[in-house]
Amino acid sequence: MVRPLLVWGLTRTLLLLFVLKVFVFPGPDVTSDVSVIYRGWYDVLRAGTFPLDDVTWQYPPAAALAVLSPGLLPFLEYATAFFVLVLLADLATLALLLYAGGRPGRSRLGAWVWVAGVPLLGPTVYARYDVMVTAVAVAALLAGSRRPRLLGALAAFGALLKVWPAMLLLGVRRRSAWVSAVATGAGVAAVSAALMPGAFAFLDFQRDRGTEVESLGALVFHVARHHGWEGEVLLNYGSVEFLGPYVDLVSAGAMFLNGAALAWLLLWRLTARRFEPHTFVDAAFVAVLLFTVTSRVISPQYVVWLVGLAAVCLCHRASRMRVPVALVLVAAFVTVLEFPLWFAHVVASDALGVTLLFVRNGLLVAAAFLAARTLWRSTVTHGLPADPASGPAARAEEVPVSS
Repeated sequence: MVRPLLVWGLTRTLLLLFVLKVFVFPGPDVTSDVSVIYRGWYDVLRAGTFPLDDVTWQYPPAAALAVLSPGLLPFLEYATAFFVLVLLADLATLALLLYAGGRPGRSRLGAWVWVAGVPLLGPTVYARYDVMVTAVAVAALLAGSRRPRLLGALAAFGALLKVWPAMLLLGVRRRSAWVSAVATGAGVAAVSAALMPGAFAFLDFQRDRGTEVESLGALVFHVARHHGWEGEVLLNYGSVEFLGPYVDLVSAGAMFLNGAALAWLLLWRLTARRFEPHTFVDAAFVAVLLFTVTSRVISPQYVVWLVGLAAVCLCHRASRMRVPVALVLVAAFVTVLEFPLWFAHVVASDALGVTLLFVRNGLLVAAAFLAARTLWRSTVTHGLPADPASGPAARAEEVPVSS
């Protein structure tokens, strides 16, 4: 246990030195989101309303808690307090993974995935609130088989922080988890709407987003720019997007792929017959992978979601997600190369920028395909050989259909 803590301490110290600007990381300043945008939202939220007139506010109501959280450390400047709180969320995630990895049938390999995966994304990972959301998601999945109500409550709360943790419930079979999720989600949403106006204004802003330059669909326009396409790259709705002919068509295509991913996941859920203690974790990893690669936006911080879920997968010795997890970790490293290191090349759609995006997005697509195929084969295909993890010890933790 000492070694992962030591490596964590060394790598996180380096991340803090970058975001505190003791050292300067090459590329655009990734900390401006915190020092400028989050800081501005902080003042608005403290006044008792959500940022109704700011199209960059594209987050569910509980995200206000993350933005307001630096107020817990009033003796620090806002950005510094935010970075310290992200560090604490990072440490809490590691502690959960180490504890879970020490149980029978588990492995501390998941903790190592987290230790190694987070710094691969560079300082951007500490300059967004996604580590906080991922910490909630990891806690939810690790609570899953033994405390389904806590799983449901945490998944619902996470969804009200940043939507995607709702997918953690996809492979959960205990009714109590779903009841807890609905009750928690409805309660938090109702309180948010009652306390401050504009709790759900983010839905309109999110709907109007276009095709971000790092997304899978954006590759069409990166190539098209070299063949006479007349569009342009602009800062739009808080991210760098393509604007021009056919962008709406590609954005609609991404939405269609989102729907196709959801349809496949529902088909899997209806046809799956073999559920092991780790199945609901693998299903959550697959679901978030599919929605990430088909999204109109693949911001660098999205990859930390995948790293967190990958870490929980490998906490289970019987998980079959090792190859997709390895691909995600390589994609995390390529991500820091495309942003922020060589983001100017991505925006310019030159050979280096396009190559980096093809590699990073290709790795994520390959990980999603392999993970989905593995999940299907291990739960739907008939005539599977017995898994060593399906013995008495594993069955003691297996999740029943209802409670």
